[in-house]
Amino acid sequence: MALTAYDLTGRTAFVTGAGSGIGRASATLLAEAGAVVHCADRDEKGLRETGALIAAAGGTAVTHTLDVTDRPALSAAVDQADRLDILAAVAGVMHTSSVLETKPDDLDRVLAVNFKGVLFACQAAAPAMIASGGGSIITMASGAVDAATPGLLCYGASKAAVVQLTRTLAAELGPHGVRVNAVAPGWVRTPMTARHDTELQHRAESTMARMSPLRRVGEPDDVAHTVLHLASEASSFTTGQIFRPNGGVAMPW
Repeated sequence: MALTAYDLTGRTAFVTGAGSGIGRASATLLAEAGAVVHCADRDEKGLRETGALIAAAGGTAVTHTLDVTDRPALSAAVDQADRLDILAAVAGVMHTSSVLETKPDDLDRVLAVNFKGVLFACQAAAPAMIASGGGSIITMASGAVDAATPGLLCYGASKAAVVQLTRTLAAELGPHGVRVNAVAPGWVRTPMTARHDTELQHRAESTMARMSPLRRVGEPDDVAHTVLHLASEASSFTTGQIFRPNGGVAMPW
């Protein structure tokens, strides 16, 4: 019984940001569990690589090259799925600037991807789940919602908005059998966090590892397993929650 709860055979998932990092790890793990996975990303090369990884492992992937800020394109891609049981809205971007130096265009860009892109994905996916009597929506927040990090106003604000979206949508869709939960990872080794040069990256990871009781930073698979749990029947009585695979860096009530 414990293992069959994680079996996604016959299910269909849609994953944004599937071209790399947490999105790729989530897409490949959902496929490994038996789901047909629709993978979306604006990075066509990365998307092809993800599709190839899934196919090589014996899974089924359908790829969609798109930008999540393009609402019509995102809706059209979701509509291509014969059915939809799982949405993992992972796509995101990061911007660093102090509050006083934050430019309107930078704020708009981060909110467009990190918040509106998640909202658009939810709006596209939810009707199909309602029609079929249930489903699981997983949004991607961040450990930035639990701490005030200098330089991350745009990113933190966008992820806080995702948390509120998650809770509100959970309340609205619960009566339809649709669960909505957020994942708020700590520092994870992905292309997003590897935007610095090698020395700066090493220092940043060392600092974050020292802050964790586990004394390490995260890997994309650490987060993907949380996504799988929320996608599966193992979490059938869970909605409106924030899951924090963060190595213990933050321990909110």
